[in-house]
Amino acid sequence: MKEGQLRVAVVQAAPILFDKLSSLTQIASWTKDAAAKGAKLVVFPEVFISGYPRGLTFGTRVGSRSTEGRQDWARYWESAIDIPGEDTAILGEIAREAGVYLVIGVVERDQEFSRGTLFNSILYMGPDGSVLGKHRKLVPTGAERLLWGQGDGSTLTVIDTPFGRIGGLICWENYMPLARMAMYAKGIDILITPTADARDTWQATLQHIGCEGRCFVISSNQFVTKESYPVDLACYGDISQDSDILSRGGSAIVGPLGGYVTGPLFDQEGMIIADLDLSLVTQSRFDFDATGHYSRPDVFQLIVNNQKQDILRTI
Repeated sequence: MKEGQLRVAVVQAAPILFDKLSSLTQIASWTKDAAAKGAKLVVFPEVFISGYPRGLTFGTRVGSRSTEGRQDWARYWESAIDIPGEDTAILGEIAREAGVYLVIGVVERDQEFSRGTLFNSILYMGPDGSVLGKHRKLVPTGAERLLWGQGDGSTLTVIDTPFGRIGGLICWENYMPLARMAMYAKGIDILITPTADARDTWQATLQHIGCEGRCFVISSNQFVTKESYPVDLACYGDISQDSDILSRGGSAIVGPLGGYVTGPLFDQEGMIIADLDLSLVTQSRFDFDATGHYSRPDVFQLIVNNQKQDILRTI
């Protein structure tokens, strides 16, 4: 591989829903395979630990929740992880043995207050096995709001690596113009966008962000079938009339001028491998730099509250 290049692996798969062991086993297997192919950055989809519960209602209607739905949510809570914790130690060992940066979508339990809140998070593990950081989704989308709490500006995380600055926004956070601008202002070179959106419009979003941010965009989605859902879920009947393929994927990598490096991958489980030439990031900013010569700070200003929001300070 040439100097200044980075080999990336993007995993498009799904664990058994609510099954943490399935998630960890798959992460170990896919990461080992990616490392054997020379990858130094391995990316997994949104909430890969322990799955995106597409189609499930958790017994919810406007104005009421069912006992059975609460039981399913408690099962979801049990399959979540603490950051840091025993599960991040396992993930750290996977990253260390493979010698890779590992970026994984996870369901994270709140450890600081009630432990009754979950977050949709990105977890960053270093090749030395350490937890490098995390990002909590700022606004869960639609019915996701009943599952996950809102993150704050303290986890708009960007990681310095030997090959450039990496960070991420989750799924529809990437439709938030100011969130994107905040990441651009942090000097992002590679924006990672774990998602559950398999529509064609998501592909247009990836290309727009690559062109707007003059950065590489790495999007990892799950390929999900009904077989990955435990049939003993109280809400399993919610998906009984759905097609066997619940998410067709669409993982892709886009370059800093908006063109595809590779992808999208649809209708199958798999792994995308690509070599990124990081010098293209600098080249692309010759005529457009969103936070540099094209920013006009005399006209526009962005204020970001990056302070951790401590509930105990608000009561």
